[in-house]
Amino acid sequence: MKTRLLLPTLLCAAVATSPAFAALAYISNEKDDTLSVLDLSSFEVIDTVAVGQRPRGIALSQDGSQLYICASDSDTVQVMDLATRKIVAELPSGADPEQFALHPDNRRLYISNEDDALVTVVDTTNHQVLAQIDVGVEPEGMAISPDGHWAVNTSETTNMLHWIDTATHQLVDNTLVDQRPRHVEFSRDGSRIWASAEIGGTVSVVDVASRQILHKLHFEIKGIHPDKIQPVGVKLSADGRYAFVALGPANHVAVVDANSYQVLEYLLVGRRVWHLAFTPDQKYLLTTNGVSGDVSVIDVDKLKVIKSVKVGRYPWGVVTQN
Repeated sequence: MKTRLLLPTLLCAAVATSPAFAALAYISNEKDDTLSVLDLSSFEVIDTVAVGQRPRGIALSQDGSQLYICASDSDTVQVMDLATRKIVAELPSGADPEQFALHPDNRRLYISNEDDALVTVVDTTNHQVLAQIDVGVEPEGMAISPDGHWAVNTSETTNMLHWIDTATHQLVDNTLVDQRPRHVEFSRDGSRIWASAEIGGTVSVVDVASRQILHKLHFEIKGIHPDKIQPVGVKLSADGRYAFVALGPANHVAVVDANSYQVLEYLLVGRRVWHLAFTPDQKYLLTTNGVSGDVSVIDVDKLKVIKSVKVGRYPWGVVTQN
């Protein structure tokens, strides 16, 4: 009798602590055409999965069951079932998809098509194209406001943020920013948007209600030429305290006070830092470092890099999953 009671208990404990239940990160390696799967309890790579050509932007479905992958040179968005890590569908993304953003309705995916100066809107449930919207030259960055009203796209050559009303799929306004905007990130309350300008070397903080620039951040790192300070990815902490900015070939992440806009610290990471993602508990921040082929792990409380993890060649995008 005791044995029968003990075995299920031991079995439950084993399942609860098994790697299948660990929080994970997925990293797109654009030169290897793979994803690296990182266990966030050990910060070790536990799997490498083949995907389409030159994977860049990646995003989770709202329930975390699927991963959307911009396979840029395959001209498609792939859908991966995360239970099996198999590609189960391909979406009609338009040419050269770079980045995308999923609407809060978990259905509409807004995709930047760099070669065609378009934003393509795809229904992820029936795989139908809902709209194609003309934007500026070389669109890349894409974000959806928390309330789902705005889709904002960046055009690298036109140097603009394009404001798309998601109810009508009409382009209703443009905001001029500095050269080569690469990424946009909404604040948690949706009142601000942070837009990086890679060649301009700045990040603009834009008021969503007026669509006007409120503040422009500049960066200066001792011993590094200004031309190498090229902001790309931006992540805002959930508590509203920090903004972290990936500075590209400067090989640093800037830590910014998200309220005063003061730069607090520069953290040395790997070579050619692209994008960022918090672990689900927000204790750590991961950076993808393209040239050095690794991921840096930042302790958010200590503002200190604590680990470097080798992944594939030219890691670019990163998301984390409970």
